[in-house]
Amino acid sequence: MAFDLTELTDAVGAALAQGRPCVLATVGEDGHPDIGPKGSMLVLDEQRLAYWERTRGGHLENLRRSPHVAVLFLDLEHGRYIRFFGRAELHEDGPLREQVMERVVKPELDYDPERKGIAVVIEVERVHEPFGRGEMTRD
Repeated sequence: MAFDLTELTDAVGAALAQGRPCVLATVGEDGHPDIGPKGSMLVLDEQRLAYWERTRGGHLENLRRSPHVAVLFLDLEHGRYIRFFGRAELHEDGPLREQVMERVVKPELDYDPERKGIAVVIEVERVHEPFGRGEMTRD
């Protein structure tokens, strides 16, 4: 079954404001996973997520070595538990970086007043919604 992420635009975009930011998992240099919240996660279009990488920490280092990621969206109040799997691309300049920056929620962008962040665009290959539609893949 194919998927269209735009139906999740409002839910993912409001996740931080509702106290439940998305969680990103990357692959560390040693092959072990690393996870952390990403309050700026947003639905970019039908098959891509994006976030503003402002910390330039471990996740960015991991993404420079391996693009493989997983994202968890968990909203138990509304019965939503969704895992996204895909490949991340880094956009350190250019129009896609600007597009993502313009859509990042204000509280996250305020943490980066000099706008030195990097747009991370995730090409979602698979969506797993165990309490809903099950496993969905790209067309």
